[in-house]
Amino acid sequence: MNTYRLSGIKPLMIILAVLFCAVITGYGQVGFSEPGVRADLPQISGRIENGILQITYKIPHNRHQVILEDFNFMTLDVKPVPGLEFGETRYPKGDKDKEGNTVYHGTVILEKTVALTGDRTPLPDSIEVEAGYQFCTEDGTCLAPESVQVKVALKAAGALSSGIMADKGADNGLSMILLNLLFAFLGGLILNVMPCVLPVLSIKIMGIVKSAHEDRREILKGSMAYTAGVLLSFLIMGMVIAGLKIAGQSVGWGFQFQNISFVIFLLTIIWVFGLSMFDVFIIQLPGTQAATQASSRSGHWGSFVTGIFAVLLATPCTAPMLGAALGWAFIQPPGMILLSFLIIGLGLAFPFILIGFFPVFTKIIPRPGPWMNTFKEVMAFFLMATVVYLLRVVYFLVDDKVIRILWFLLFIGFACWIIGRYASPSRTKRSRGIAMIAALIISISAGLYFLNFDSTTVTPGKQESGSLMKSDPHHPDWYVFNPDLLDTFRREERPVFIDFAAEWCLTCKTNESTVLFTQEIQDAFAEKQVKLLRGDYTKRNPLLREWLTQFKRAGVPLYVFYLPNQSEPVVLPEVITKEMIHQQLDKIQ
Repeated sequence: MNTYRLSGIKPLMIILAVLFCAVITGYGQVGFSEPGVRADLPQISGRIENGILQITYKIPHNRHQVILEDFNFMTLDVKPVPGLEFGETRYPKGDKDKEGNTVYHGTVILEKTVALTGDRTPLPDSIEVEAGYQFCTEDGTCLAPESVQVKVALKAAGALSSGIMADKGADNGLSMILLNLLFAFLGGLILNVMPCVLPVLSIKIMGIVKSAHEDRREILKGSMAYTAGVLLSFLIMGMVIAGLKIAGQSVGWGFQFQNISFVIFLLTIIWVFGLSMFDVFIIQLPGTQAATQASSRSGHWGSFVTGIFAVLLATPCTAPMLGAALGWAFIQPPGMILLSFLIIGLGLAFPFILIGFFPVFTKIIPRPGPWMNTFKEVMAFFLMATVVYLLRVVYFLVDDKVIRILWFLLFIGFACWIIGRYASPSRTKRSRGIAMIAALIISISAGLYFLNFDSTTVTPGKQESGSLMKSDPHHPDWYVFNPDLLDTFRREERPVFIDFAAEWCLTCKTNESTVLFTQEIQDAFAEKQVKLLRGDYTKRNPLLREWLTQFKRAGVPLYVFYLPNQSEPVVLPEVITKEMIHQQLDKIQ
């Protein structure tokens, strides 16, 4: 039985201790189907993107592939292509049997890097790969080794567009690294104006207002404190991602929002912070000697904490250019993952770095005065709106049990009121001590009682069974994403649009409310008889994680458009417009 506790006492002091501590487990691999292939035979397909050859095996459910130390029949043999050189075959981490052999089930993706040799011979439209395998039955009987010829399009969109990575062609590899790091920086910069981050930036705006007419060094210190909070958070996140990948887990951007304990922790912290901005209680750091010293320390500490909040709320968003950079980063070695995350952090903090070094920008802000109290309270409503948004995320994770969270927040609010009423500096030491103990008891008791979720409360998402034609419960015009249903529509040469999204992704919700779910676009889809599929990534879902990985995306949103008579799908950017949809629909005859 899982129990979650959160005390309302000095909440900002515990952020670093519990940051990113949500337990992430249960990621795995499941398969998808290719059209026109019998279910009892292996399904093998290939693609080249960003200089990586990928051969995908879907192993039948009653078969498995074993890799022995001395014998390996799961091989890739590429016919020589003038002008190209292929690297060694890269195998994913599999399960281990009792003898220590590697065992694969479900879907397995083998990779080879591709490098240009400098030969001026024109490249062909496709290459041929001999994909070998030897499947075994569940009783231990291994079948005869076999192989199939896989034809892989070479000149498809995106195959070689982002450079070729291999042992040779280092210039191309370096160019690709620099390009993706640039995308990471620009994506982090754009996060500042995404709906995920804007609410918490109201806190930082308040800090800028207060420091607008202070000493230049103080403004720089505040900006650097904010930057430190951002970079530290991204560094921790990068270390968590790298560690999970080393351990063989499959994770993506925003994965912590699929964990109920993390979401409850975050919304509680923001709830408490919002109450403090309404002056229900005042957050003060211990050990201050004078009010001026407390104000100065609190300002820099507040900037540091704001940087942490900005990162916590940025993770459910995928900004333009950030998706491609993250998709690339998540398949890199741990060192490159950390560097990519730090670059994203620099992009997020860059506006405030500019203000720190060029405080002239703060001169346009009015001088401090009574208007600041009104401004602060207005900003607090943005935080409360963020709490409502996170409660909506909780609802999609635990359904009607969200009422427990509401009761929990009520008692946390009551504990904060006790602190503000009876633990203020004007009260006696005895009164402050009693108030703190009472608030602590109330907070812990509320956590024990209301946040007592058993192991069946939150379950990972899974592929729907039964009828393929299953409508999305929240969007009746859309079918629940199912690879077999997609294959059926493609065999019938129907246009198909897939929306991979999550309820905690504000970018997804913005795109849906302003574009996808509008009457104009729905009518346009219906006119062209487009089949609509929706993959809900709100909860952990290995199948959707695998599809995101195939399209080199680290998180949602992902929009994929399959047009009739086109083998390669069209992948739309993270932020879409109605014009983009109409442009693709116009291609359908």
